[in-house]
Amino acid sequence: MGKGRLEAFSDGVIAIIITIMVLEMKVPHGIDWAALRPLTPVFLSYMLSFVYLGIYWNNHHHLLQAVQYVNGSVLWANLHLLFWLSLFPFGAGWMGENQSAALPVALYGVILFLAAFAYFILTRMLVNHHSQDSALATAIGRDSKGKISLAIYAVAIPLAFVNSGLACTLFILVAVMWLIPDRRIEKTLIS
Repeated sequence: MGKGRLEAFSDGVIAIIITIMVLEMKVPHGIDWAALRPLTPVFLSYMLSFVYLGIYWNNHHHLLQAVQYVNGSVLWANLHLLFWLSLFPFGAGWMGENQSAALPVALYGVILFLAAFAYFILTRMLVNHHSQDSALATAIGRDSKGKISLAIYAVAIPLAFVNSGLACTLFILVAVMWLIPDRRIEKTLIS
C-alpha cells in the first residue's frame, strides 16, 4: 500500500503534539519580566521537546522519502513511535513544573529512550519490508547515531537520580547530535 496516508497522519499527529505542548504553558498574571521568571524551567523543557519533535518530524520525513510502500506492520510500528512522541507534552510539562527534579527528569529520559527505540523499530520494519540492498537499507546503514543516542539515554536515566542537571545536559547533547543534518538518505537517493 502507498505511504501517503502514513505521512499525512504522522504530520498531523506531530503538529497536534506541538500544539498541546504550547497550550500547556500557562500565561503569567503579572505584566513585568519578573512574572516570566517562574516559567523559565517550563519554557526550557518546552523548547527542548519542541526541538526533539522537530528532529523526529524531519527524520521521519527523510526516512519516508526512501520508502516505496508500507504494510500493516509498518503502520503499527509508526503508531508505536507516535505513541511515545505523544507523551512528550506530559514529560516536558512535569519536568518543567518541577524544575528538573530527579524523577521527572528520569521519566522524561524514559520517554526519550522509548521514542528512539520505537524509531529504531520503525526503520528496521521498513528495511525488512523492502530489501537489504534497497536505497533505504543503504541509507540507514548501521545507524550508529541511533544506537549512540539509545546508549546516552540509558546512561542519563539513572544519572537523573544522582545529578538531574547532568542528565538534562545529556538530553541536550543528543538533540545537538541530531540537529546536525543526517544526509545519508539524501545522498543515497540522489546518487
